Amino acid sequence: MSDSDLLIATPRLSLQTVRPDEYEKLALDRADPTLWVDRGFSNPHRHLVDDPGPLPHRIPRIRLHPDQAKYLLRLAVLRESQEVIGSAGFHDAPDENGMIEIGLGVEEKFRGRGFAQEMLHGMWGWVTSDPNVRVLRYTVSPTNEPSQAIIKKLGFEYCGQQIDEEDGPEDIFEMSADQYRLKFRNGSVAE
Repeated sequence: MSDSDLLIATPRLSLQTVRPDEYEKLALDRADPTLWVDRGFSNPHRHLVDDPGPLPHRIPRIRLHPDQAKYLLRLAVLRESQEVIGSAGFHDAPDENGMIEIGLGVEEKFRGRGFAQEMLHGMWGWVTSDPNVRVLRYTVSPTNEPSQAIIKKLGFEYCGQQIDEEDGPEDIFEMSADQYRLKFRNGSVAE
C-alpha cells in the first residue's frame, strides 16, 4: 500500500487506513494494547473497542480482498493530540455502477464540532480521484437529525429509502463524483 493509500490529511485530522494485519488483531481483541503503537497514535476513547461499529462487516471483506483496505475503514486521528476520535469508511469498493457508500462515526465528546463533515470531505475528496467512482452515496436514519442536516447542507439529492437489516429505515442520498468535484474543492464550496 502506498502512503497515499494509508493517509488522507484534512485540516485537523489524519484519516489513517486500517491495514489488513490490524484487522486480524481487531478480530482477536479490539483492545489489543499493541494496536496503533507503531503508527504513533492512541485510542484513549476506545473507538471501535466497546462498540465494534462496522468491524463485523469489514473483517470478512478484508480477509477476502486485502487490497480493498484503503476503502473500508480509516481511523480519524486528531493531529493536535494524536488520538482516535472516530472513523469513516466505505461499505465496499466501488460497485459495477461506480457507486460507493460511506459510513462514519465520531466519539460523543467530539460531536458538534464539524469533524463529521471534515471526514466526509476528506474521504470523498480522495475517492473521487478514482476513475471507477461515479456516484457517492450516504444513507442515514430519518431520525438522525445531525447527519440529515449535514448531507442536506452539502446538497446531496434524496433518492428514496431502504430498509437496513440492522438499522431499520434509512434515507438514501447521492451525488455524482463529477458534481462533487465541481461543487467542492479542498472540502469547501467551489466559487
